[in-house]
Amino acid sequence: QVQLVESGGGLVQAGGSRRLTCAASGRTFSGYSMGWFRQAPGKEREYVASISLDTGFTYYADSVLGRFTISRDNAKDTVTLQMNSLKREDTAVYYCVVDETHPVSLATMPPLRLDYWGKGTLVTVSS
Repeated sequence: QVQLVESGGGLVQAGGSRRLTCAASGRTFSGYSMGWFRQAPGKEREYVASISLDTGFTYYADSVLGRFTISRDNAKDTVTLQMNSLKREDTAVYYCVVDETHPVSLATMPPLRLDYWGKGTLVTVSS
């Protein structure tokens, strides 16, 4: 059974940084991409970033490009989202996701079609 466990959420001041980690278990993820979505209060879930677990190819939403960095550690089956220059509008529950697809496809597919989701971790950015 696939499990995704996010960690690293919390309260951070605007302009600050936060690192989120997603630990995956339950199967071999060859050919898979992992990524992050987020959902702010009263808003729809939106794509943030994704990475190919095979090639390391990365893809980002325009809203976080240049501020967030996604990386992988295949030895540990973990993906990290380093978030810098945080803004109040980055406040959201951040969800880890994994799917047998390309990172760009993970960004464009309807979220409900993606294979596996974590339970989320809350990031709150204060002014």
